Amino acid sequence: MRSGGLLEDHGVLVTGGGTGIGRACAAEAARQGAKVMICGRTRSRLEEAASSLAEAGTEIEVTTADVTVETDVVAAVDATVTWAGNLKGVVANAGGGGMLAPYHLQDVAEFRRVLDLNVVGTMLCVKHAAPRLVAAGGGSFVGMSSIAATAPHPVFGAYPVSKAAIDSMMRNAADEYGPAGVRFNSVQPGFVTTELMEGIPRDSSVFESYVANTPLGGVSAPEDVASVVAFLLGPASARITGQAVAVDGGHNLRSGPDFRPFTGLSPDQLVARATVE
Repeated sequence: MRSGGLLEDHGVLVTGGGTGIGRACAAEAARQGAKVMICGRTRSRLEEAASSLAEAGTEIEVTTADVTVETDVVAAVDATVTWAGNLKGVVANAGGGGMLAPYHLQDVAEFRRVLDLNVVGTMLCVKHAAPRLVAAGGGSFVGMSSIAATAPHPVFGAYPVSKAAIDSMMRNAADEYGPAGVRFNSVQPGFVTTELMEGIPRDSSVFESYVANTPLGGVSAPEDVASVVAFLLGPASARITGQAVAVDGGHNLRSGPDFRPFTGLSPDQLVARATVE
């Protein structure tokens, strides 16, 4: 473990830590001296990430867990404490999107799946990490939200709802656990150059609608988000809690990207048409 880092002696759990933003968060926390446990559903992916991130002096361990399964979350939290000696930081990054369709065409089972993954998964991490953070004498929990929490994202179904719920959860948890010295914040990334964004062609109207509404231009890298997350985990943010921090080049100042062209639906299909006899 690197000595002298801002996160030295911090046990940190990163869910969804095998790829994208979660992997970058794990790397940055480890670089700053934390002992980092990454978890996810696919062990081979976690092991590959840990191996590639194992720079000289960094410490990253892996455990498999599905954040929608309560016993898995309990085991991941316990594994972190056993291995690192404490739990002082959590990055609740595991999550995902779902069906692209207007609400009158949404599949209810798919809608519930996204809410279960993003909202219940984050809640389970709060439920089982909070006592450990309190036991460590205080700590920091960062929920992974999105600009979709505040900017309209047509046809995104459950995703914006779930991310708004995460922001609300962090605010309430910040109030509940503040007296015990535990802080809760969320970050709201915009477009980030991860594997998921490979499905958005750079010459598409969807991509262009995002960049045109981004004052700083371009898109973010996972490391841009990770640096903000590491700041929120560490002592430099000791007086910051209950906040949602946008990491999006200023895109939150405009409207959300328009994903409607990806649905393949006609204008009539995108807008509910109903007549009353």
